[in-house]
Amino acid sequence: MYRTSPSPSSGRGRARRRLVAGCVAVAAALGLAACGTASGALQPAGTTGSTGSTGSTGSTGAVRSPGGSPAATIAPSPGADGAPPAAPSAAATTPAPHTTATRAPSTSPTPAPTPAQTGAATGSPAGEHAPPPGHGGAATVIGSTASGGRTVALTFDDGPGPATGQVLDLLAQYGAKATFCQIGQNAAANPALVKRVLAEGHRLCDHSVHHPQPFAKLPHDRAAYEITAARDMIVQAGGPGTRVGWFRAPGGGFNADNEQITASLGMSSLGWSVDPRDWSRPGVASIVSTVQHQLKPGGVVLLHDGGGDRSQTVAALKQLLPWLVAQGYTFDFPAS
Repeated sequence: MYRTSPSPSSGRGRARRRLVAGCVAVAAALGLAACGTASGALQPAGTTGSTGSTGSTGSTGAVRSPGGSPAATIAPSPGADGAPPAAPSAAATTPAPHTTATRAPSTSPTPAPTPAQTGAATGSPAGEHAPPPGHGGAATVIGSTASGGRTVALTFDDGPGPATGQVLDLLAQYGAKATFCQIGQNAAANPALVKRVLAEGHRLCDHSVHHPQPFAKLPHDRAAYEITAARDMIVQAGGPGTRVGWFRAPGGGFNADNEQITASLGMSSLGWSVDPRDWSRPGVASIVSTVQHQLKPGGVVLLHDGGGDRSQTVAALKQLLPWLVAQGYTFDFPAS
């Protein structure tokens, strides 16, 4: 009897069946669903089917969401609590440096400030800046004396206040005349000082009711109130016959609108040409030096007798008045 030798193919078939059986047994033991992918790797259940419960793989092997789109890790947007995340950018796969998320600023409108909040008359001016003559874009803003030549106009802002009497005493010693740009509220609170200013031959200027800044940004009605009401307060404090010849906008904040309001009340818009920034209390030497270097014949000097501690201004005036006389200056009022 001849024994038939098993064909190689049948042997390979039995070996394959034993391998598959063993694979299945191992897979069952390990909780794996299948084996024998193209690479021979074992895969967890649910990843090889096209609609597996946890997702599927595409030809690139990228993990996909149940809907079929590629899954991604979404970082929360700063300040977007509770908002749906936005789609990641291409750079989202690169870790970004750690930053602290901050909320976006509120878009709620800010309530309009009250007059008391926009600049109390008793506080220091919030940053006066010296405009050149004609500041405000119009030739009607005055920055020179009425007479011209070797004259000077001294002007004092923000009073009347505790330093006003000292300033008047010094001016009297040198026969100097000056213009006092008064805050309406301060004039109403110190009528005796307003009357003294007039009695000693000085002149008055309107400097608004509350010194709001930036003055050029005020709406028409508010600007009209600040100018008109201050003028009325000063006139009432000065008594019958009181004349207010100028208006000086806080911070030099002139514009076409407030210049027109000023003109309609019979006043001129008053700027300045010399600003030692004495309101900031830079030191007596600084105040004196700035005036001496900036002053030209016919100039208008900006100083302060109110709005805070004016002891440096008074001390500087003690030096400036004799210097002006020695330089041949005479004292004048601003042009009008």
